Amino acid sequence: MTALIAIAARSAWNRRANLVWMVLAIALSTALLLGIERVRHQVRASFAQSVSGTDLIVGARTSPIQLVLYAVFRLGGATNNIGWDSVQRLGSHPQVAWTIPLSLGDSHRGFPVLATTAAYFEHFRHGDGRALRLAQGRPFGEKIDGGADGTSGASVDGSVDGKIDGMFDAVLGAEVARRLGYRIGQQIVLTHGDVAAPGALRLEHGDKPFTVVGILAPTGTPVDRTIHIGLQAMQAIHLDFQGGTRVPGAAIAPEHLRRFDLTPDSVTAVLVGLKLRSRVFALQREIAQDTREPLMAVLPGVALDALWDLVDIAENALRAVSAMVAVIGLAGLASSILAALGERRRELAILRAAGARPRDILALLAIEGMMLMLTGVAAGVALLSLTSALLAGWLEARLGVALPVSWPSAAELPILAALVLAGFAASLLPAWRAYRLSLADGLNPRT
Repeated sequence: MTALIAIAARSAWNRRANLVWMVLAIALSTALLLGIERVRHQVRASFAQSVSGTDLIVGARTSPIQLVLYAVFRLGGATNNIGWDSVQRLGSHPQVAWTIPLSLGDSHRGFPVLATTAAYFEHFRHGDGRALRLAQGRPFGEKIDGGADGTSGASVDGSVDGKIDGMFDAVLGAEVARRLGYRIGQQIVLTHGDVAAPGALRLEHGDKPFTVVGILAPTGTPVDRTIHIGLQAMQAIHLDFQGGTRVPGAAIAPEHLRRFDLTPDSVTAVLVGLKLRSRVFALQREIAQDTREPLMAVLPGVALDALWDLVDIAENALRAVSAMVAVIGLAGLASSILAALGERRRELAILRAAGARPRDILALLAIEGMMLMLTGVAAGVALLSLTSALLAGWLEARLGVALPVSWPSAAELPILAALVLAGFAASLLPAWRAYRLSLADGLNPRT
């Protein structure tokens, strides 16, 4: 067997100019198949780790998937808001440990703006329960007029309990700061609504600029692409707006804002953490049956499972496309070896004349096919790693998908093994053809 492997290696090396294209085709097929699988897992992992430790997401009655997409992933739009009275009732519920009110709608240069309270930095979790961490600066609203300790602008239940001293403070996600080049102390102007929405007008809150006071460490979640401000600030910049447009002649100077009640009228959604997670279904039913305001409570994990059921068809389609590319590569492998048999008849006949048995010829071509597949698969893994290293930043910035540079995982090894075995099976056809060639046919080839 060792001699056959050596002969196969030397034969392949002598035909390397032709075989390199075959190896390249196998490498491209492998890289595509493995790349799609990695992207699929990364997208799922990214969605799954975007929020953790939150028991319920409460919002106006709509589709559970739509509520989760908008409240957590900043995708789509909310059909309605929920009143501040409902937020306060949730915060004072005996089963609730904490609440984080979220108010969305505005944007800045394509990035969403999230208005919330200091409870967001205290209780929000992502990944495997990791808290948000500031890479630079401080959270917004740390100082309060008349506060006892001057360190928090909101109570644990998410309510606003005072006038924020630094009202127009903003905390940026890591990607916002990186892509826009913002630094601590820089001023930014928010845009009313989402200018990317169809028919949206570009109305800026130019008279009330915000100052960047903090930049969050990267999380790999939508937090990185979000600008965070206080709920009072969101209310303040919209005092002179009505029906989505600025009221002519009603502009309010920033120094006069403290004359107004800046308690929010409504918010988009509320993240809820319970004292006992076993009570989550009871509270979910209680919220759904509340007659004071039509609300719904969604379990994030259940909504994400429903989302994956919807996109499962697209995932299967991607798998089918990559599998077809791999099949084409294997067909090319078999056809190339078959086409080369005509040129190798004399070589194989000499081996037979030297004492090689028919089964040795069969094994020789099967070994060549296996060596080509192993080389092509290894080249495909290397090609994917190189592509990931070169395009990782671009993919994350444009698509929000991180394609890591890593060795094949335990879940990917069966895919690579299946590719190698499929290539070995494809090479058996030309190997069987060579097995059938007679010595006389090799020494006297037909024209």
